[in-house]
Amino acid sequence: MSTAAEHLLAGLAVPAVLVRPDGMPARANLAAEVFLNASEQALTERGWPAAFGQNTAVEDVVRRAHAEGTSCAAYDLALHFVGGRTARADILVAPVGDAPGWLAVAFQTRAVATLVDRQVHQQGAARSAVGVAAMLAHEIKNPLSGIRGAAQLLDGDVPMAGDDRRELTDLIVTEVDRIAKLVDRMESFTDTRPLKLHPENIHEVLGHVRRVAEQGFGRDATIRERYDPSLPMVAGNRDALIQVFLNLLKNAAEAIGENGRIEITTAYKPGLRVRGEGGRSPVSLPLEVRVIDNGPGIDPDLADHVFEPFVSTKRGGSGLGLALVAKIIADHGGVIEYERSGEPPRTIFRVLLPVAPAGGSL
Repeated sequence: MSTAAEHLLAGLAVPAVLVRPDGMPARANLAAEVFLNASEQALTERGWPAAFGQNTAVEDVVRRAHAEGTSCAAYDLALHFVGGRTARADILVAPVGDAPGWLAVAFQTRAVATLVDRQVHQQGAARSAVGVAAMLAHEIKNPLSGIRGAAQLLDGDVPMAGDDRRELTDLIVTEVDRIAKLVDRMESFTDTRPLKLHPENIHEVLGHVRRVAEQGFGRDATIRERYDPSLPMVAGNRDALIQVFLNLLKNAAEAIGENGRIEITTAYKPGLRVRGEGGRSPVSLPLEVRVIDNGPGIDPDLADHVFEPFVSTKRGGSGLGLALVAKIIADHGGVIEYERSGEPPRTIFRVLLPVAPAGGSL
């Protein structure tokens, strides 16, 4: 094994392991030790069972690569680690050019791979906001027919009792209010002007959101905070961010019911970069905010579509709240993810945002 290959392995940001011709790991970079939760020494002495136990899918891919003498890959593979942790990852295995029989094994976690695709999808959704407004127009037409019919009766010559008249006027007020709310939501989607971003303290935003929640929809919930106090300023729009996190907290409060628990966390995750829109250079999104609740979560059949317009798990819901949240986060150049994980399972909405530039100019 050449020194150049070992230096290349050490410099890789992704978890990577060099494998001998007999299938045993020989070298592992720091990223691999962290991801596998096993030291290089443990891997070289005990092999893959040091990380995964016996009969792992990783060994199957490595054996296939050795047998075929070529590159192999397995995508979206479920990995079960010693200690009970699980993860999904792509496994990429390739021969080492100057060392016959040796292989390089790289792990690409699905969370990051999916994140890149999701960012592009959410940015595309933001660009198609006018199409969303066109769909809303259809929804607006439905209550108009009820309003027109009620108004025609009120203007007619047919005599009506007082209660009947009150029922019809109440119908008009109810339907008009519903239209007004739909139009307000529609205007939020059709506003394509770029957000005015400023350096904002995300903890001040979250503190304001928590106070609003505790005075209203979240008064019966236990809301806990776990913040990284050293977090830098976010490049954000304060009013828009408040709207995002109010929506996420309201959804959490409605999901858990009375006496449920909500947790808000912040963290700095250096090194996470996603590709920029339109082929621009990768963008760093190191600021992570998570809204976590112990509710039942979203129907698995809808989990991949939760940020699309008109997709709702609520009875009578419009399916616009999370779609608008995704649009606002995309307008910030960020990403939002939904996942269901932990034991017992918890619902997690994870927001990744960029840091405000040094000097405060945006």
